[in-house]
Amino acid sequence: MKRLSKPITELKSEYDVIVIGSGYGGSIAASRMARLNKQVCLLEKGKEFIPGEFPTRIAEAGKEMQINKGKVDIGCNNGLYELVVGGDVSVFKGCGLGGTSLVNANVSIEAEERVFDDKIWPEAIRNDMDSLKEGIDKARDMLKPVPYPEGKNGYPILAKTECMRKSATAMKEKFRLLDINVTFEDKINHVGVQQNKCTNCGDCVTGCNNGSKNNTAMNYLPDAVNHGAEIFTNIGISHIERYQNKWLLHCVLYNTGREKFKAPSIVVAANSVFICAGSLGSTEILLRSAQKGLDISSMLGKRFTGNGDVLGFGYNNDAPISGMGWGHKARTGKIYNVGPCITSVIDLRNREKLEDGMTLEEGSIPGPIKSMLIPTLTNFSRLIGKNTDRGFKDYIQEKWREFLSWILGSYRGAMNNTQVYLVMSHDSGNGEMTLAHDRLKIDWKGAGKEDVFKKVGEKLLEATTALGGNYIKNPSWTKLMNYDLVTVHPLGGCIMGEDAATGVVDHKGQVFRGKTGNALYPGLYVMDGAIIPRPVGTNPLLTISGLAERNCKLIAGEMNAQIPYAFDIIEHQAGKARKEGVQFTETMKGYFSLNETEDYEKAYRQGKKEDSPFEFTLTIRSEDVDTFLSDPNHLAGMMGTMDAPKLSAYPLMAFGGKFNLFVADPSNPKIKKMKYNTVLRSKEGMVYYFSGYKEMENNKGLDVWLDTTTLFITIHEGESDLGKILGKGKLKIEPADFVKQLTTMRPVNVENGKSGFRSLTSFGKFFAGNVWTTFVKGGLR
Repeated sequence: MKRLSKPITELKSEYDVIVIGSGYGGSIAASRMARLNKQVCLLEKGKEFIPGEFPTRIAEAGKEMQINKGKVDIGCNNGLYELVVGGDVSVFKGCGLGGTSLVNANVSIEAEERVFDDKIWPEAIRNDMDSLKEGIDKARDMLKPVPYPEGKNGYPILAKTECMRKSATAMKEKFRLLDINVTFEDKINHVGVQQNKCTNCGDCVTGCNNGSKNNTAMNYLPDAVNHGAEIFTNIGISHIERYQNKWLLHCVLYNTGREKFKAPSIVVAANSVFICAGSLGSTEILLRSAQKGLDISSMLGKRFTGNGDVLGFGYNNDAPISGMGWGHKARTGKIYNVGPCITSVIDLRNREKLEDGMTLEEGSIPGPIKSMLIPTLTNFSRLIGKNTDRGFKDYIQEKWREFLSWILGSYRGAMNNTQVYLVMSHDSGNGEMTLAHDRLKIDWKGAGKEDVFKKVGEKLLEATTALGGNYIKNPSWTKLMNYDLVTVHPLGGCIMGEDAATGVVDHKGQVFRGKTGNALYPGLYVMDGAIIPRPVGTNPLLTISGLAERNCKLIAGEMNAQIPYAFDIIEHQAGKARKEGVQFTETMKGYFSLNETEDYEKAYRQGKKEDSPFEFTLTIRSEDVDTFLSDPNHLAGMMGTMDAPKLSAYPLMAFGGKFNLFVADPSNPKIKKMKYNTVLRSKEGMVYYFSGYKEMENNKGLDVWLDTTTLFITIHEGESDLGKILGKGKLKIEPADFVKQLTTMRPVNVENGKSGFRSLTSFGKFFAGNVWTTFVKGGLR
């Protein structure tokens, strides 16, 4: 599959539209704004994964886990699986190009219409449900949800689905197959992406390695790229600010090492910004922005809901379930008997009272984590489980099945007979998100003690009783754990309202300006689950997507434009094998003077006397180390920040820079240079051109350290070195910074399963070889 993201060194200083996040809201915003011929940039905190790169073993999954609790961070800081631990409610969500769509269960189901009768919704939503329904239809056109094709085209009737039918019959409730965003045929899809049919491996929620899951990386995001959008990964957003009729986004770069140097944030400008980082992410960005002066509604952070989510298990049932995913054992082309994560529902909605309704679905355990559950469920079945059948014969059979699982693994015995349940219901939505120590904090005292969760437990016990199993509620939802909840469907935090007194955004997601009134910030929108003001009682992805489609259409209308929705005939572009590259980050410090334009040494001394420091932190990246080393120009990309108080009171932004390593000096073949060239832009709107070089020459004495760590710089007026020279200076690498620089050296574009060691050693040999040639062999001549 063709990669969608670009190298960070290709990031521009300004765009028409910047989208933060790539889940359902963000990918829809990027697609629709790109179709309006806007210059669109999408920034994603996580990494890009293509099919074949998702974890298949527990050790691999562990490397992609990030756990955040207050000031404590555990694991990869932008790992695929993110758990935010709150006091009474914790949230699991995805972090990667595609957002949580990479690790969800793909279910496209509409909320009850009565959900939208609640007066907490803006009147424009309540009185115009047709616009939402139209948005949902547009989302269906792109996501292509279909029911599991049981008994057709080689797809078996699934044991877990049959057991759900049995439970529904015993409960006297409605059963049906769900529409799920999964492809069950080999094809090039409607946006030109090759997709393979589902293999029923059951690993949807750790990431689909078969390319069958219709996450946003398979549809909306490539559609955005097809229409000119630029996507960058490993870039998070700290906060935004309004400055000179532009939005400035303060970016955090991941996996570059900039934080080791305490470098300032990268700042990118836009006319319009769509904040789509999810309920938690979008709220955190706006909370931090409000702390830094952005005047926002006092409703920010309020009305957080977990959508009434409940996880439970029907452990060691009398009948096989086959609900364990295959992980690294899965083979291409084979159809397994697990199925997609969720395929069916016992629909317990449409009760007399809306809040009594719920959605009960089955699920599968992904292969990478299945081994963890054998001891977990065995122990919890004894501590908090409720065995639903009795008798000596049944007891012996249950113990035998447990023995089989312990000896033969998850595909046998008790684990193979375990049904996984996910329920969505209607909690009170009284959670609140705030910032503590500059980190997001979730507060919702007594959330798990609400009556709705007892009702859910009763229904799960009924479903398990029909199968003769041992009902195990979520281990965190116990008296010992203070009835803590875990949700995979966080909503709210930036809710819709009629005005700033009742909501953070209006009905189309535009952010209110101030604490009261209807004034709106121009070009600032939130477009994800954060704007939903209450639980929806079922999987929310279709509601989120429908609202995003609706709102994009309204926003386009305010631009006097219409979004062209037709799918053009897109020629499929197969992904090319990536070539390994190399990346490192460098900090240099020194002085420069605006009063000396000829002599570097004199300018350095003059700058020091004038207290005119100059410092940069630049990330240098080559996408192909072989070409980088073999081409005579040895060209790589470069971007970062520079601090020069005499030029600007704020850090200068360096975008689209060029770095040349050990290029020959035409005037002296004994000299080789490292060249640094980039345009600099100031917050005040000034533009400069930075040109610098390190000169390698074998002078008397051992000067290799001096030559490789000293940079002679020139600052020009304008966007090229043809502009007027404003000043000169000299920068040096301090030994401590050089040690840090070595730790930032990393391979890029490394194929799954490879270490990238070759690219690093190739670069190291080239660097050492040039040093040897210049300073040792040159000295022997």
